[in-house]
Amino acid sequence: MAKQLTVISGNKIGGQYPLPVPDQRLKNFRAVMGVVLDDAQKTWGEIWKEFQGQVTEGVLVLPEAEQGFKPPCGWPEFLERMWLLKHYLDYAKRFADGEV
Repeated sequence: MAKQLTVISGNKIGGQYPLPVPDQRLKNFRAVMGVVLDDAQKTWGEIWKEFQGQVTEGVLVLPEAEQGFKPPCGWPEFLERMWLLKHYLDYAKRFADGEV
């Protein structure tokens, strides 16, 4: 899915760029967090799909899966999705804490 970016022109005032007002900063914060968490939710959905047919009602593991879980997409892709989910959530946490 393509994302559309908006170019913000810089208007220098006295040789410096003005700081965004608090409302604009909150709007920017919400926009970034929305994108990061949307990607995290999509990644979680892809991971959850791998368990479909092997887990019922979201809690009961079927006997075939107990003998050895093998994701239909393959282990490399499954582990990449897990890593991406961790990355998105880690970034969201650091961004929310003001560390980014």
